[in-house]
Amino acid sequence: MPTYRLHYFPESGNSYKLALMLTLCGQRFEPIWTDFGGGVTRTLEWRKAVNEMGEIPVLEEDGVRFTQTAPILLKLAERYRQFGGKTAEQKFELLRWLFWDNHKLTGYMATYRYLRAFTPSADPHVLAHFRKRFDDFLSILEQHLERQAFAIGDQPSIADISMMAYLHYPADETGYDFATSHPAVSAWLGRMAKLPGWKSAYDLLPGKRLKHYAREADSI
Repeated sequence: MPTYRLHYFPESGNSYKLALMLTLCGQRFEPIWTDFGGGVTRTLEWRKAVNEMGEIPVLEEDGVRFTQTAPILLKLAERYRQFGGKTAEQKFELLRWLFWDNHKLTGYMATYRYLRAFTPSADPHVLAHFRKRFDDFLSILEQHLERQAFAIGDQPSIADISMMAYLHYPADETGYDFATSHPAVSAWLGRMAKLPGWKSAYDLLPGKRLKHYAREADSI
């Protein structure tokens, strides 16, 4: 059985994707907290020793390091035969939503949430721009989930694990009350939270937290 070590920080939704996937597949991992807020991932030493791309998370499997969450999720789904597509159509749909999430949903929410909650003086014009773009992506996901329970059908997949990661964080970080603004998304998050073994990021990933800056509004 492989031995896993996960380099992460708790606020990283991408770290959470891998931690949750491993947990749902019944696998344990050694948590390696990384001082992202202190800038360690920007140092030449860390990039030489851990990840040349300067990014978190990093998953070690028996001493071999893997980076980029989407291919790691695909690798784990294949290994444990869980949360992957069964038919050719499902496999295509899984990739379609996984790539869309990385480029659009996660890409914008990760930046928006970080600026909104974890920086002391974010530009309100930038926040408004990201909010407008993210609202569009959320409307796409909302309409999709009004028609079916999960991303590729009636069973959860790594596309769901990927898309829900940044959306499940507290409302004072995301700036959204999904139960009010996007009820289908909220119901889907509820279904994901009922999966056996599910835990939130802050329950699953220990370690020092980033300083949080509360914000009242994001529009100008």
